[in-house]
Amino acid sequence: MNLRTSSLIILSLSILLFTNCTKEEIINNKIPIAEAGESRVIELQESEGSATLTGTGADADGNVVAYLWSQISGPNASEIVNEGAASTEVRKLITGIYTYQLMVVDDGGATGVDTVSLTVKGPTNLILQPAINPDEVAIWGNTNGLDQTDSNPPELGAVSWTYGGAVIGMRSAFKFDLSSIPATATILDAKLSLYSNHSPLNGGVPNANSGPDNTMLIQRITSQWSANAVNWVSQPSTTTNNQVIIPSTTQPYLDLIDVNVTELVKGMTAGNTNNGFSIRLQNEVIYNSRIFYSSRHTDSGKHPKLIVTYSN
Repeated sequence: MNLRTSSLIILSLSILLFTNCTKEEIINNKIPIAEAGESRVIELQESEGSATLTGTGADADGNVVAYLWSQISGPNASEIVNEGAASTEVRKLITGIYTYQLMVVDDGGATGVDTVSLTVKGPTNLILQPAINPDEVAIWGNTNGLDQTDSNPPELGAVSWTYGGAVIGMRSAFKFDLSSIPATATILDAKLSLYSNHSPLNGGVPNANSGPDNTMLIQRITSQWSANAVNWVSQPSTTTNNQVIIPSTTQPYLDLIDVNVTELVKGMTAGNTNNGFSIRLQNEVIYNSRIFYSSRHTDSGKHPKLIVTYSN
């Protein structure tokens, strides 16, 4: 039912009630009171959303016999599901400010109106790409006492190689500051980007990606850690739950752009347990490597980046 049709119905009803009333009843009839509800702010969970308008009508000397909702203004034409009900759902909302009017009609043909505003906000995008991130470490060594872990790493990587005849590994840990996300927020999406180092110091130099199987894992760290206190034998613990598997590549340089880490970030924000990400090779067999720029690279656009989309 469109607005013109609804208005004609209300008008017809009002005329009918008017013609059935005596002159004295018309003069004495009190105007009904319409209440369209409190103005409020909602946040979209999707690209388009919905909300409920809850209205009431009261008539001091009779009864409210009809309701009519209509949209007065807004960024688009929303869909009012049931225009003639006291409460109705509105759909196809986009970001912006809407104004709706509720008209009520009493049994004497008198009308009362009220308006309500509905502010629709989109989800929040938090973009994190820090420089010289203090929560970043390249964990480098082996279980035989060889350790050259770097808490100010020029690069991050997942590597298994040899050094002075000994087999060594390289894993990396890094954390982004998620403290601005409210505890009540719902994480809708999270994407991690890592940029391939074109001048690597480790692995199969000069290639950032080397080896027959350099499949890599991105995992959530489950224990607290400090970059300057980590070494190979005291690495923070991780979980395989929701880990992201990055397939092996033969390309010497390959940026990982917008890797879906939504479930990992959900785990980090649940109960304020953000311990960050760990990267490592899936099978730590020698002569395989993936090397990326750290947050200390001169080009800030190549620093590790995390984009989190949430609603609150």
